[in-house]
Amino acid sequence: MATASETNRRLLLELLERAGNGTCIDCGVADPEWASSTLGVFMCQSCSALHRNIPQISRVKSILMDPWEAEEVEFMASSGNEAAKAKYEQLIPPFYYTPTNKDCMLLREQWIRAKYERMEFMFVDRQEPYSAGYREGFLWKRGRDNGQFLCRKFILSEREGALKYFNKQDAREPKAVMKIQNINASFQTAKIGHQHGLQITYLKDNSTRNIFVYHDDGKLVPKLSRNYMKEGYMEKTGPKHTEGFKKRWFTMDDRRLMYFKDPLDAYARGELFIGSKENSYTVLPGLPPSIQGYHWQFGITIVTPDRKFLCACETLADQQDWIAVFQKVVHRPMLPQEYAVEAHFKHKP
Repeated sequence: MATASETNRRLLLELLERAGNGTCIDCGVADPEWASSTLGVFMCQSCSALHRNIPQISRVKSILMDPWEAEEVEFMASSGNEAAKAKYEQLIPPFYYTPTNKDCMLLREQWIRAKYERMEFMFVDRQEPYSAGYREGFLWKRGRDNGQFLCRKFILSEREGALKYFNKQDAREPKAVMKIQNINASFQTAKIGHQHGLQITYLKDNSTRNIFVYHDDGKLVPKLSRNYMKEGYMEKTGPKHTEGFKKRWFTMDDRRLMYFKDPLDAYARGELFIGSKENSYTVLPGLPPSIQGYHWQFGITIVTPDRKFLCACETLADQQDWIAVFQKVVHRPMLPQEYAVEAHFKHKP
């Protein structure tokens, strides 16, 4: 005869079969093995660690290892992930970035705190000031030349459609104005060396510019637009294919492939637009037989209407990962506005 503990565990496992309970409530990863007995939700182990930071709200227990009371199981049965989403996520702003299991812990923690601790998406008046379309504050920004982080004033204005920063607190004119439509921002904790580090990429004089910032409070960084598709080192050669291959840091941002001498460089050394297969863009494994001068053995050839871009990866796994990203871009039909971006690249000096 089954014990009460075994019966409760069996009932919990049955609850995982219900709609919505088979994925983590917070990041969406499959097969959660943890739950909050006070919120009535199921989650993955990684998110359960973040729930432990709000013990006054969420009591986390393992479905398989911890003992459960019958009353707790009954509460889990009366709630569940779908009911919790309807309650805690009912007023998420359209622009709000919902993190996944691939995002950094900071972003996921702020998402969890916004939902359950601050209850921002249940009551509009509890939402952070970013919902008002205007945010002003100070961030630590890395100097382009000396690499030193200095405090700079930033203003994010939805009305102006721009993010601006000022070199001096009382300065009337901004040092830079970044149009929101051309901005991409991504948490880069390892690259910047700070848990709240952010890389902001934008266009300046038709060239891609990076700035690196952080804030001691993770809530105060500007909102994210999207993640980079992939970053990492590859070797590349020049357009004539006669130069030796050089190691460069590559960033794939939507259809823009950029490369830098150093991951923290302010400006890209070069950029490549990758269109769709219908417009004569293809990606091939390997390098042409006549090519020499590379050190890494796993080559990639990106074919555009105008030239072949050659690069090489250190490992087979890296090559396969990059090719998968490039193929995803190539097999996606181009949008009307992307033809203008392609034309800009063709006429860029």
